[in-house]
Amino acid sequence: MISSMEKKRSEVTELIRDQEKAELSQAERLLEQQEQEISKLQRRLTELEQLSHTHDHIHFLQSFQSLSVSSGCEDSPSITVNQQLSFDRVRKSVSDLKKRFEELCQEKFIIIHELVKMILPSNPLSREDFLSYFCDLTLDPNTVHYYLILSERNKVVTRSGTKQSYSDHPERFDSYCQVLSKESVCGRCYWEVEWSSESNVYISVSNKDISRKGRGNERWFGGNNQSWSLCCSSSLCFCHNNIKTDLKVPSSSRIGVYVDHSAGTLSFYSVSEVMKLLHKVQTTFTQPLYAGFWIRINGDTVRLCDPNEKIKILNFS
Repeated sequence: MISSMEKKRSEVTELIRDQEKAELSQAERLLEQQEQEISKLQRRLTELEQLSHTHDHIHFLQSFQSLSVSSGCEDSPSITVNQQLSFDRVRKSVSDLKKRFEELCQEKFIIIHELVKMILPSNPLSREDFLSYFCDLTLDPNTVHYYLILSERNKVVTRSGTKQSYSDHPERFDSYCQVLSKESVCGRCYWEVEWSSESNVYISVSNKDISRKGRGNERWFGGNNQSWSLCCSSSLCFCHNNIKTDLKVPSSSRIGVYVDHSAGTLSFYSVSEVMKLLHKVQTTFTQPLYAGFWIRINGDTVRLCDPNEKIKILNFS
């Protein structure tokens, strides 16, 4: 928005310059006309002075009548002889107009700049800041893999060693033990995830179009360009498009996930009153996003946290 206002301001300035040029051009034409009229009057005056010395009365009357008709005496009172004064007045008017426009633009620019700062708040820093963007997510039973069990109003998912008798569904993952949230993530959104201490889980964000059936990179979170994953165990790594990046930060059992969809940012945090950034991604999101989990070991559990519950964090050295 600030860039747009700068452009508008530039356009108004250019308009003022064009108007100034037009006004000055008109003033110069007016000055030229006045100078021509003054020259004509001076010539008439010279001729009349010469005529006043003639002794031929008939010639005087004939010549005087001719000079009177051609001089445009009826318009003479409206002519401003002091052309410099008139030109300066026009120039001053244009200058005042330009100055007023610039002052007005500057005033409006300052007002709009302050409004933009109010509308677009700065990036959150504390947990309290992040919780103002909290999204209450649940897990989608239609996407859950056959070896995953949902509980606690679809807030908790656990990997089981027993295959569940779920009905076949086009959105269900059938090869990797994964699940997506039911709700999409848009705008600014924050949620917290707690995982069991000896797990090997992927805390993920994914497009809905990710492939669900069969095996291969296109199906698991982080193995393709449609999903991003924080791989959590005794250490952390980030995975996107089948490229893994080891993170030189301590692991944490409670992870905060923050998405700013329009800004194209995805951030993972170790949750505490002072949030510690684990990894940040800058990209362009072209579709709505969904939270997702991939649980790789039987018995492991991942839970979508209630923001009001007491924080219990296990850090891994």
